[in-house]
Amino acid sequence: MSDVITVPDPQPNDATIQITHITYALYALGMVTGIFAIAGLIVAYIKRDDAVGSYLASHYSWLIRTFWWGLLWTTIGIILAIVAIGFVVLAVVWIWWVYRIIKGWLRLTEKREVA
Repeated sequence: MSDVITVPDPQPNDATIQITHITYALYALGMVTGIFAIAGLIVAYIKRDDAVGSYLASHYSWLIRTFWWGLLWTTIGIILAIVAIGFVVLAVVWIWWVYRIIKGWLRLTEKREVA
């Protein structure tokens, strides 16, 4: 018996690249309304298998980690808002989120991995 092994294509197709741009846009809109970030997370989980072996795989991992770490620190910030320090945490999380979107999107435009 021989098993067929498929090797991932290191060059993603244009549709996958476009969907990655859309995912970054959803995350950017998520700064205004969290529902867009959740939609972006769902897209990232669905499409990351299409990106295996290409530079886009790092982008999907980046986006997924951004969401979960952002959610964790936002939750901590909301809890700490009772003692006012939470507002500082929330501001830092917002700036961190913007940084990660900009860095990732620029790397995507340059067709480079994000780390």
